[in-house]
Amino acid sequence: MNLKSIYQEVILDHNRKPRNYGTLDDANHQALGHNPLCGDRIEVALHLEGEKIDRIAFHGESCAICKASASMMTANVKGKSRAEAETLIKEFREMVVGDLDLEGPHHLGRLAVFAGVRDLPTRVKCAILPWHTLHAALNSVAMASTEATENSAHTATNA
Repeated sequence: MNLKSIYQEVILDHNRKPRNYGTLDDANHQALGHNPLCGDRIEVALHLEGEKIDRIAFHGESCAICKASASMMTANVKGKSRAEAETLIKEFREMVVGDLDLEGPHHLGRLAVFAGVRDLPTRVKCAILPWHTLHAALNSVAMASTEATENSAHTATNA
């Protein structure tokens, strides 16, 4: 089975049965993410217990790639420290824009299935939106966007 078919299977599975989809009533960090180019809009809510992501959830309206990315993201950062999550955010961003050598050391594990997104420039922002939104939530920023606007405190760069 080649990487492209694995990528398609993962996207379909996480789109049909997203992990950690829903709301989190006791969230102590949350942010709303928006991709104005395609209309993806998601909210990421998490509960930090000290520096550890104890619980995390997402919900909203988005394309299959964005939903699958959010689903895998939440599954991968749950139980991790804030610093570990920030490392994954950085590496995921670098991977989808083609700046991370997957042959070198990284912490992405199964998230590497999204590496092919870099070959689909119109879909990069879809995959990266949940990660920008998580970063915003971890840093108590209410909004994240894939586009620079006056109202977005955190924006995508190179994506």
